[in-house]
Amino acid sequence: MDGRRRNPYELTEDTPVYVISVAAQLSGLHPQTLRQYDRLGLVSPDRTAGRGRRYSARDIELLRQVQQLSQDEGINLAGIKRIIELENQVAALQARAAELAAALDGAATAMRQREAAVHASYRRDLVPYQEVQQTSALVVWRPKRHGQSPD
Repeated sequence: MDGRRRNPYELTEDTPVYVISVAAQLSGLHPQTLRQYDRLGLVSPDRTAGRGRRYSARDIELLRQVQQLSQDEGINLAGIKRIIELENQVAALQARAAELAAALDGAATAMRQREAAVHASYRRDLVPYQEVQQTSALVVWRPKRHGQSPD
């Protein structure tokens, strides 16, 4: 959730509102097929206190996807279940990657702010050090001997 409080009466695509007969009509499947899919764990609707199934719009879309994979693609129900599991895993990993990217961006911003604070605290009377370029000049130093006059 994004931190805001949701209206408890607000309908979303995850709100379980459809009884099995309506879900069957919306998905184009027989209610027994929906029960079988629930038993197999393909589409698991929410349950009421009396154990009645309640389907959401997302569940209806998933039922349609299962039907399409089964009828049009010829994939068996075990394969469809694996596809759904993998899609859910990919979605979870993508969400986690987005969370980590946001955390990384936040850490990088905090680091830049701390770095700017350190630079702002530097004394302004200091002169930046510039590296001396090496030359091929040769300097000879001869120590003074006692009693000698300077050259």
